[in-house]
Amino acid sequence: MLALSRIDEEDYFGHFPGEIWQGNTWIEQNKILANDTEVFRILLEHVPAAVRIRYLTEDSCPLGEACAGIDETGYLFFPREYNYSYQDYVQCFSGKSLKKIRSELKPLLAAGVSYRYDLLADADHLFRLNLERYRETSYFKDSRFLRSFERLVSWLHANRMLRLTTVLIGGRIGAVDVGAIWNSTYTVLAGGTHPDFPGIAKLINFHHIEWACHERFSEVDFLCGDFSWKRRFHLTPRPLYKICSPPAVEEVGEVAANGRVVCAG
Repeated sequence: MLALSRIDEEDYFGHFPGEIWQGNTWIEQNKILANDTEVFRILLEHVPAAVRIRYLTEDSCPLGEACAGIDETGYLFFPREYNYSYQDYVQCFSGKSLKKIRSELKPLLAAGVSYRYDLLADADHLFRLNLERYRETSYFKDSRFLRSFERLVSWLHANRMLRLTTVLIGGRIGAVDVGAIWNSTYTVLAGGTHPDFPGIAKLINFHHIEWACHERFSEVDFLCGDFSWKRRFHLTPRPLYKICSPPAVEEVGEVAANGRVVCAG
C-alpha cells in the first residue's frame, strides 16, 4: 500500500494525509507497505504523475540508495546506552560544556524551578508561546493544523498516552512541551518557550531525558530538525528518506535501478 494525497498547492502527490508547512509535507516516519521488492517496484511504477514522498523509514526503502535519497535526519536518545542512569548520561559531556550549561541554568534554578504534568489547559500556553516566538513560521499559524493538534492532545489524554510537561520558573510558565507515549517510546511532538527565560529549552530537554531514564524507556524521539542542541546533547542521528518523481527543479536527480528518476538527496 502506498497512501497518497494530492497536494493541490504544489501540484504533486505526497504521503497521506498531505499536510504541508512552508510548501513541503512534514509528517515524519512514513511507511510504504510492500511484501517484497517486486511489489515495491510496482507501487512506484503506478504513482499518479509527480510524487514527492518524504520522511520514509529505512525499512520502507528495500532497494536502498537505489530508490531513495536521504531527506532529513531525526534524533533519538537511548536510555539503555547509559544504563538508564541520568548521571551516567550527564558524564558524557565535557567539563567545559557542563560548566557552560550549568552557568546558563543557574539563574533559572535560583528563581525556583517546578514542574507539572498533563494539565490540558497548559496546551493553550504551548500554542501561544510557539506562535509568539515563531510567528509566521509556526506550525500553529495554520488554523487547520492548530485545530487538529488540539484534537490530538485530547485524544492522547483520553487514551492515557499524553505527556504534557510544564516548567514553572518562580511560579511563571517558562516552557510547555507535549509528547506521546507508545509502548516504550516517548516522542516529544511540539513545544513553546518563554523569551524571559534563556536556557529554558535546555532545562526541559534535560528533564525529558532524566524522566526517560527513570521510566526505562527504550527510546526518546526528538524528531527531525537539525538544531545544534541535538548534536550537543549526544543524541543519535537517524536518517529518513525521500522518493521524488520527477525530481524537483532544485534537486539533483539520478536514475534508479528500475529506471525511474528519483531524488538523490
